Amino acid sequence: MDFQLTAEQAEFRRVVRDFVEREIKPRARHVDETGEFNWAAVKKMGPIGLLGLAVPEEYGGAGVDAISAAIAIEEIGRGCGSTGLSISAHNGLGCGPIALFGTEEIKRKFLPPLASGSGKLGALALTEPGAGSDLAGGVRTVAKKAGDEWIINGTKMWCTNASLADTIVTLCRTDKAGGSKSLSLIIVPADTPGLTIGPAEKKMGLKGSPTHAVTYEDVRVPHEYVLGTENYGLHQTLNVLDGGRVGIGALAVGLAQAAYEEAIKYAKQRHTFGKLLAEHQAIQWMIADATTQIEAARLLVYKAAWLKQNGKSYIKEASMAKLFATEVAEKVCFNAIQIHGGYGYSAEYPVERIYRDQRLMTIGEGTSEIQRLVIARNVLGVG
Repeated sequence: MDFQLTAEQAEFRRVVRDFVEREIKPRARHVDETGEFNWAAVKKMGPIGLLGLAVPEEYGGAGVDAISAAIAIEEIGRGCGSTGLSISAHNGLGCGPIALFGTEEIKRKFLPPLASGSGKLGALALTEPGAGSDLAGGVRTVAKKAGDEWIINGTKMWCTNASLADTIVTLCRTDKAGGSKSLSLIIVPADTPGLTIGPAEKKMGLKGSPTHAVTYEDVRVPHEYVLGTENYGLHQTLNVLDGGRVGIGALAVGLAQAAYEEAIKYAKQRHTFGKLLAEHQAIQWMIADATTQIEAARLLVYKAAWLKQNGKSYIKEASMAKLFATEVAEKVCFNAIQIHGGYGYSAEYPVERIYRDQRLMTIGEGTSEIQRLVIARNVLGVG
């Protein structure tokens, strides 16, 4: 059992961290306050592989191993939660389904611009006004065959990157009979007539990562834009979400790490009752807990990523990593504000923003409650 990063992984982390310190972290407050997406930094990500983490090299991506991908998302999230979420969604949800299930022709058409930074980002539209966790029974967006095309009608909600995207992979009902084999994933180019992207949602945090409702009114796309086997979209989506949960776990670790570092810095500068804040036992215990919890969360994320890259089942482990890391982020960021006292509640210090940003982590890509169901059912062997 080897807990050491390889030389390549360690070097990749150094490259990504240097990029984040230079291009992402200094603009995090501006991104939060204005809601402006950091395109300037994202356009520079292609050459260092951050826009094609799981895209094979033959399609213009970096094709890095799953642990390196998790490292990248953690480091970006450490610098800016908004940028981290959009890049995680782009890689795992936007590029992921195409790389996993697309035909050779589809991969060569759509992946190179997504991975290189020459185009926009990718997005995945799953959630609907009446369908969040209940995808199998709740999806009402319908795709009907008409000659050599699909005609799509419906509405999606909470679509990360929709306004930034070149392509929106959309989960549609393609068999009116219903059931688990009635849905398909279909690529919809963002400039397709009939596709309308609503205004960005007003959110508690992650304000520089836009989230939208997307409406489909007689949207026509070629029949070959369906990914993989028709009517197997639910199975494909669950596969994609397993990988996405590793990404969200990594992002949560990055946010926790950022808050932890800010708390340590403040505790070593602030004096109370005649001594440094860091010398008070109550503060030391908070830091000790955070140190332990972050390291445990990171190891769970790495284990799930290791299983993924070695072709082993990682459904339970992905849910465990996502559940634990996101709840650790909540605790660490909460205590980071406590350590800052009144200043922690002020936008003058980063912990206020980081706390708001991490709040989505226990909701998106499957709530904590759903993760507990997945874990328990895998352990107990029940449906």
